[in-house]
Amino acid sequence: MTAVAILAAAAEVDAGDTAWMLVATALVLVMTPALGLFYAGLVRGKNTLNTFMMCVAALAVVTVMWALVGYSIAFDEGNGLIGGLGHAFLNDVAFTPRDETTIPHLLFMAFQATFCILTVALVSGAVVERMRFGPYLVFAGLWSVLVYAVLAHWAFGGGWLQELGTLDFAGGVAVEMGSGFSALAAALVVGARKDYGRQALLPHNAIYVLLGAGLLWFGWFGFNGGSGFSTGNSGVLAFTNTLLCPASTLVVWFALDLVRGRQVTAIGAATAIIVGCVLITPAGGFVSPGSAMLLGALGALPSYAIIVWRPRTRVDETLDVLAAHGAAGLTGILFIGFFAQESWNGVSDGLLYGNAAQLVWQALAAVATPLYAFVVTFVLLRLIGLVTPLRATEREEALGMDVVQHGEEAYATGEGAILVSTEDGVKAPVPVADPG
Repeated sequence: MTAVAILAAAAEVDAGDTAWMLVATALVLVMTPALGLFYAGLVRGKNTLNTFMMCVAALAVVTVMWALVGYSIAFDEGNGLIGGLGHAFLNDVAFTPRDETTIPHLLFMAFQATFCILTVALVSGAVVERMRFGPYLVFAGLWSVLVYAVLAHWAFGGGWLQELGTLDFAGGVAVEMGSGFSALAAALVVGARKDYGRQALLPHNAIYVLLGAGLLWFGWFGFNGGSGFSTGNSGVLAFTNTLLCPASTLVVWFALDLVRGRQVTAIGAATAIIVGCVLITPAGGFVSPGSAMLLGALGALPSYAIIVWRPRTRVDETLDVLAAHGAAGLTGILFIGFFAQESWNGVSDGLLYGNAAQLVWQALAAVATPLYAFVVTFVLLRLIGLVTPLRATEREEALGMDVVQHGEEAYATGEGAILVSTEDGVKAPVPVADPG
């Protein structure tokens, strides 16, 4: 790019919008280690590091895949089903604004990368405490291209859902429903933990969970607020709704906890924050603040019901990604079809404001997305499983994934510990005496 071209591009970029989007990108990126903290607190202590590392792995593998081919499949023109390869290896991704945005194309790409990273990390919550780390790395890279990038193209990369008129402000399709229904498929393929249904598998650190949830909510202001790609009205509306909707979800969740068990639990409160943030993700820039609060209240009900019901089944979807993300994302997508208001969003009304067609387009997304995510994830994991075992052995699972997969522990087993290889090659911690 010549100096003249660079100056011309700079003249088309809005400095204020670019500054906000730089901040929003950083906010969304920090959501992945925040998710690691949230997830790590929900598992047993012996799996703390492995659970966190599954999120860290997404930062590495998915970022590379996104730059190589994922971004192009999501946002190159292509056709209604899949983008082309015009932006593979970040070809033609530079300083000029993309489409109608006022931020550099390179920054747009980076912002979208953080969404893909987080979504892959979300799916890991379905298989923690028993999936081997190597196969997970392979799955993460392939899933980011074959599932996430395709769904992103459908919803906001110029694909068929966007062309029909489906509204999705910040990722109800690719991020929330995509992760939730993929998590269900992953749990079915990998199978239940060896102790599932035989003993209580309880969170080991509620403080981690609460802190992780709080940091996720903080990052979500960039996630939703940044999806307007400017400091204009849509971003401001989404930012404000990201405060109001989770707060309403928390209030209803407290009430449900009190009715059901006469106690408000910390784990429940943290879960409610996540559900509320997910609910408003697709709707943030399309509904009024009052509607956002209603969405938070109503949307708590199906997610809460699934979380209560799921442990009674044989499906060990470990950290309830389906309930917190799949169901909540689907609820948010459908809510737009009823409550979208053109007077607030400048785009379209929903059914309650005279536009029945909007509900049809939203319903199409609510059917097609779960079906695609579930089927492709199921097949992908089956194929990986033909090449290498997906899960640890029962002995490895009993020792804990931290020691077996990483040779480390989050918490010391005694005054000190060394790791030794047993006869079957599994590294196990052996306490050592204090030399003093």
